[in-house]
Amino acid sequence: MKRELGIARCGLACCLCSENVLCKGCRRDGFREHSWCKDAEWCELRRCGIDKGLAGCWECEPAGCRKGLYAEKLKPRAFAEFARRYGTEELLDCLERNEQAGVVYHREGVMGDYDDFGDMEELIEFIRTGKR
Repeated sequence: MKRELGIARCGLACCLCSENVLCKGCRRDGFREHSWCKDAEWCELRRCGIDKGLAGCWECEPAGCRKGLYAEKLKPRAFAEFARRYGTEELLDCLERNEQAGVVYHREGVMGDYDDFGDMEELIEFIRTGKR
């Protein structure tokens, strides 16, 4: 875990991401300069957060949002909702504890143990406990 990369504005765990070894985390440097990020220009959640002056979607209403990535993906919405309820430090603590217990964020591509959920509350409980 690269805790210093933290949580992306959308809620995804930059700290656990293995997708891009050059990535510096999408909140770094005010989340404005992203020459290393192939998605920075089109990320609707990034633009929304910057326009609203938010540190992340967790300062808004992630559970009910369907913008950009949230339209189809439960994981980022659930992670942001967890951070809204319990804070980003608690989210990082839970993710770190889960990783040490063998929970894998990216097992195959960008899919891992946090992806096979259809219910937000079940995923939030899994984040909190590391148990299904």
